[in-house]
Amino acid sequence: MADASETGNGNPFENAMKDMEKAGEIANIPLESLEVLKKPKRVLNVTYPVKMDDGKIKYFEAYRVQYNDARGPTKGGIRFHPNVNLDEVKALSFWMALKCAVADIPYGGAKGGVTLNPKEYSATEIERVSRGYMRAVHSFIGPMIDIPAPDVYTNPQIMAWMLDEYEKIEGKHVPAVITGKPVEVGGSKGRGSSTSMGGAYILRHMKDEMDMVPDNPSVAIQGFGNVGLNIANILSVWGGYKIVAVSDSKGGIYDKDGLDVKDVIAQKESKGTVVGFPGTKKITNEELLELDVDVLVPSALENQITKGNADKIKAKIILEMANGPVTFDADKILHKRGCVVIPDILANAGGVIVSYFEWVQNLKGFYWVEDEVLLKLEQMMIDAFKNVLEHVERFSTDYRTAAYILAINRILVAEQMRGSL
Repeated sequence: MADASETGNGNPFENAMKDMEKAGEIANIPLESLEVLKKPKRVLNVTYPVKMDDGKIKYFEAYRVQYNDARGPTKGGIRFHPNVNLDEVKALSFWMALKCAVADIPYGGAKGGVTLNPKEYSATEIERVSRGYMRAVHSFIGPMIDIPAPDVYTNPQIMAWMLDEYEKIEGKHVPAVITGKPVEVGGSKGRGSSTSMGGAYILRHMKDEMDMVPDNPSVAIQGFGNVGLNIANILSVWGGYKIVAVSDSKGGIYDKDGLDVKDVIAQKESKGTVVGFPGTKKITNEELLELDVDVLVPSALENQITKGNADKIKAKIILEMANGPVTFDADKILHKRGCVVIPDILANAGGVIVSYFEWVQNLKGFYWVEDEVLLKLEQMMIDAFKNVLEHVERFSTDYRTAAYILAINRILVAEQMRGSL
């Protein structure tokens, strides 16, 4: 991936603040009101020891940022990635606060992370890292305080280890402390693919109900982890979408006539990469972004579309399934060129919506069938989309700015009700 210094991305937190200031200006939100959202409520920066398989002790740096809790307990994932740093986690926690407000669920925003490359460690070492993280932050989380979930390079198994560690410390069952768990330990049906399903519902609504997307649109998906793989699978199963390119950290594949998604998934699961899939052209992640397609779905990491490559983007619709894949400067270029960007705080809200359902089910001890989960998810995603669209039309602005205006106003009303403003 291109280095930030080459492309002028700035850091993700600065990008997020610029987006907020732009939204405030367009909606005439007083600057003093925005001050409450310029800094996180609580920042945890911890270092903790973990015994490696060879018996040596290694120290890991980790974070948990609880950005704003005016609308409810904070909510947000934990990522394991070598580039995890405080500015990234602050930005992600801010976006989570907005995402929960856009989806209109009773949460604030948080995020966490450990700086490591999980591919360099054994499963037993990852388990010890996961349990160590929970021991380091457990005093600051809880079902009515802050509720973690999976994120980049974390998964339901890691959530199960963290839940187990938390419950050992507390001496009782507390399933609602963490979401994205396996169904066997209190997870919700439908949670595994919920982020992708939410984005797919929006894309389908834009295609079938609004004619914003052509019939049988060509789709390129950057990132073939949980989110990218699942949205490719969902669109393929539904039919009416032509997935022409996908990529992972090792590179991408392209076939203008459309990929056999089922077989690509089988190769990814057996070989660990999509690269080398028979009958396809090998492309880079950067080349995938610039393909002439109807819909581009960035599902990897932030800062992928920058002012350095925004002019080369040919897609008419960008569905942000990753967090922060388009920088502030790139957004302006894309909007001028008529590209519709469905922002992360709307497009990938399906994960936190079903996490909310999981939390509700844990608190009540009553669990729903998958069809009920998906029905409720689709309703909430389409309602959120319509609310953002209403703000697009009211303020004559782009979807990201409209989503920011909607979310910021909802948070500020809660702060006002509490007497904080």
